[in-house]
Amino acid sequence: MDRSDFLYSRSRYYGQVTPENLVFNANLQEFAQRVGYICNLQTAGKLSSEESYKQIRSLWKQFKRSKKSLGIGDREGLG
Repeated sequence: MDRSDFLYSRSRYYGQVTPENLVFNANLQEFAQRVGYICNLQTAGKLSSEESYKQIRSLWKQFKRSKKSLGIGDREGLG
């Protein structure tokens, strides 16, 4: 196992395979991983609650934009 596989692990995708869904899944996994890092840093006292909130909110906005640009949610009613 490579160190990057450990630090940036990816789970297998089980949904309908389309390029949009695969990119969305990768973006979702990256979002979740980054939120986890931010939460751990805040829990360890390395980030304030306010800074953690700002960073997570920024990540959420980026994730939402990527979802919108892929057209995910338009067809499934997840908007």
